[in-house]
Amino acid sequence: MKAELAKILNRIGALKFGTFKLTSGEISPYYLDLRIVPSFPDAFKRICDLYIELITDDVGADGFDRIAGIPTAGISFASIAAYHLQKPFLYVRTTERQHGRGRSVEGILLPGNRVLLMDDLITKGGSILKSAEAVRSEGGVVTDAVVLMDREENGKQNLAKDGIKLHYLLTTSELARKLHDMDAITGEQLNIILKRAKKR
Repeated sequence: MKAELAKILNRIGALKFGTFKLTSGEISPYYLDLRIVPSFPDAFKRICDLYIELITDDVGADGFDRIAGIPTAGISFASIAAYHLQKPFLYVRTTERQHGRGRSVEGILLPGNRVLLMDDLITKGGSILKSAEAVRSEGGVVTDAVVLMDREENGKQNLAKDGIKLHYLLTTSELARKLHDMDAITGEQLNIILKRAKKR
């Protein structure tokens, strides 16, 4: 699964090197653009299959009642996973609605529902923690989150402090090593990613 995912991400050009500002506000020497995945139907289908395998194996289909997508990248993956696993789908808004019901979680959420959060990747975990807070404020229970990639920048640890277990397919270190083995990135680029992961 890990080698296949690395090949897919390399084929669609998801990994970029340069200077990028992350959602956390930090500057990074590399960027993983997973928002482009749905623009490649074959890659999108296979990656959604991998998400579903991960959820089934690591969380279990009986381990949650609903799936919530985290905006914006997590929504497309979560909707497909919910459809295939026959679970109700929700999504968390970036800002609370100022009209209608004024909710920050869209969809049917009942008190006590166990909600699995889904996003594309995790850096510090801020987006997932904010979404968990929104779901909990409306009576939902959050104990698990699923991402494709862990950037290894303390996101997993930050979620654990909040009682949320992180499930992921690949770390950026694993991705970098596999891409280097495939001659898709240079030794210098490999070290850029490994050094950032170690600094955390």
